[in-house]
Amino acid sequence: MLSRRHTVGAGSARSLLLTVLGELVLPASRPAWTSALLHVLGGLGAEEKSARQAIARTAKDGWTTSERDGRRVRWALTPVGRRLLTEGTERIYSHGAVPQAWDGRWLIMMASVPESQRTLRHKLHTQLAWAGFGNPSPGMWVSPHPEREAEVKHVIQNLGLDSTAFSFTGPFAGVGSERSLVERAWNLAEVGARYEAFLDQFTGIRPAPGDPTLFAQVRLVHEWRRFPFLDPLLPEELLPPRWTGQRARMLFDRQHAAWQGGARERWAQLSAAG
Repeated sequence: MLSRRHTVGAGSARSLLLTVLGELVLPASRPAWTSALLHVLGGLGAEEKSARQAIARTAKDGWTTSERDGRRVRWALTPVGRRLLTEGTERIYSHGAVPQAWDGRWLIMMASVPESQRTLRHKLHTQLAWAGFGNPSPGMWVSPHPEREAEVKHVIQNLGLDSTAFSFTGPFAGVGSERSLVERAWNLAEVGARYEAFLDQFTGIRPAPGDPTLFAQVRLVHEWRRFPFLDPLLPEELLPPRWTGQRARMLFDRQHAAWQGGARERWAQLSAAG
């Protein structure tokens, strides 16, 4: 049930905090009191110690900056934090919104990092997954979205891999099958199961005004923001029958619109109270 509390650790608390910053602090365009952030994170199951660690870590990473007012502290987004959260929220809210026709072309990226360079390897995998790429075999990344070439080129350059990576685009040829490629590049069964869980969790939920609506809205966005990492938004021709992604998107839009006003009103009250 949506109302059941789960205790979360520091890592999960930081992830929840980023959702709060993007969903509430960013559109409000005003600093957030520590007490307001702790109230929301605590309502979502984060222990106070983990929540405070998450707030401090976000400042250390350059996303926020603190300002003291007597014994109280408030947190403002830095220009870097505002830019990153804006980019993230745009990708989250647009995920799956408008299905696009496919011209049959693939974008193939050849880029690999030795196992010994684990940090760089993790960054490559994470950023290419965020861009919707699948990894059917070591060093090979594929996407049916050739229009994302500029985005991927930026990733490769930032990671310092542009001297060894290369890419090309084109239709699938006569050896093998696109269905087999998709099955090797992405675990669509797992993605479909996650969409089903999302539908089960948020269908029919009618939170009471105040905190319940605020917590429901943050949890809704927090769960939805996982999907840009999981779902490459494949063309309909490549998807399994009865794909649940579009139904999940419709539910997200409906519940987000229904809860947004109440959530922001409650957040404004917490922000004013300090």
